[in-house]
Amino acid sequence: MKIIWSRKAASSFHQIETYILRTFGEKNQKEFTEEVEDIVNTLTIMPELGKIDPLFAHRKQLYRSIIVRRLNKIVYYIKDDTIRIAAMWDTRREPKAQARKVR
Repeated sequence: MKIIWSRKAASSFHQIETYILRTFGEKNQKEFTEEVEDIVNTLTIMPELGKIDPLFAHRKQLYRSIIVRRLNKIVYYIKDDTIRIAAMWDTRREPKAQARKVR
């Protein structure tokens, strides 16, 4: 399967990387980036790895999510032979407000 990041998800990922780098240093930023890359690579083999996300239960599209390091969430859906990463956010933010931003 192929992976496609939405612009918003890619932008959020880079913002989180920058925050981790500035706040916790290069080592933590690299570990975070590698963990996200590992998860995304695993999704290409096991696309249904993430749990069905109840925040999106009312939508036609079936969204799944995976928590990264307890503080970040990757939200994605599967369409044909493609995994589309729709969003990534800090789990300490209001989840319903974050979910409303996902298209």
